[in-house]
Amino acid sequence: METMRATGVGRARRRPHSYAEGRVCSTEGCGAQLSRYNSSDHCFLHAPARFPRLRGEFTESWVARHEG
Repeated sequence: METMRATGVGRARRRPHSYAEGRVCSTEGCGAQLSRYNSSDHCFLHAPARFPRLRGEFTESWVARHEG
């Protein structure tokens, strides 16, 4: 008789991706040690800003307030 094993929904057993230990922020003069789970070369303070992708349309009132 054969059996099948499964895990519950949302209970993946994958390990999180990790990076080398002992890395420091690449910004000149910053010696912050980076987490092994931080994929960036910069600490939080020096990381470039990232903006989420927005969907939808601007309303006329919003455009009127932000026209320059």
